[in-house]
Amino acid sequence: MTQPFQLAACAEMLWPDKPIEWRAARLTEMGFGVGLWNWPDHDLDKLEAVGANYTIMNGYLQGRLADDEGAEMLLTSARETAQVGKRLGVDRLNLHGTGLGDGGIPIWQHETTTGPMWLKARDTLNRICDLAEEEGVVFTLENLNLLDHPGCPFGSTSDVLALVSSINRPQLRINLDLYHTQIGEGDLIRWCEKCLPWIGEVQVADNPGRFEPGTGEINYAAVARALNGMGYHGPVGMEAFAQSSSDAALEAFRAAFTI
Repeated sequence: MTQPFQLAACAEMLWPDKPIEWRAARLTEMGFGVGLWNWPDHDLDKLEAVGANYTIMNGYLQGRLADDEGAEMLLTSARETAQVGKRLGVDRLNLHGTGLGDGGIPIWQHETTTGPMWLKARDTLNRICDLAEEEGVVFTLENLNLLDHPGCPFGSTSDVLALVSSINRPQLRINLDLYHTQIGEGDLIRWCEKCLPWIGEVQVADNPGRFEPGTGEINYAAVARALNGMGYHGPVGMEAFAQSSSDAALEAFRAAFTI
């Protein structure tokens, strides 16, 4: 049995009764990288002192891709967040088509994306790549399912792939969230194949429930074998709640992605 992937987990979703720095330390002790959401929610001094491998963090606090005002907000926010990311040694800074509000509801909702919106989004992401090149960081663009995040522009797996592949710069990768792909499109292994040249991270949770692998309908052991077979040996992050014990959820995740 081998472990061909770099495993990490979202600290925000595990051990909810513990401080975030305790969760980061526990994940590190168990051999996992640490994913975070929004940095202003936390004491950066305490997180820095843990010495964890912080694998991914939200790369902005406000803004959106496809209009002038939103793009300026996004670039300003992303530059500030890049400094925090460098301080913590975060591997990837994550973006969405628009900022998300309470319950993950997009702040700026559009049922359809127009040609001008596509052009503006590409321009904004190229500017993000310029910023990333200056700062020495990497951004990812994440797909989101439109049942949980209605009206999110550029949320689908196909839209994210179209944007990132058309820009095709190393400073921008895909955060391929297979939980969202399962709800939005299904056919997970073929989406992995399509996205493979641009994947920066694969994120996982089972469906329904958004719990750890093995609790729902997705055969993550088969997905892991397929990823390994196509030569993907990069980061896989569990962004899932624990159905019962957080420690047990992490071990189930580890088992699913051990070949």
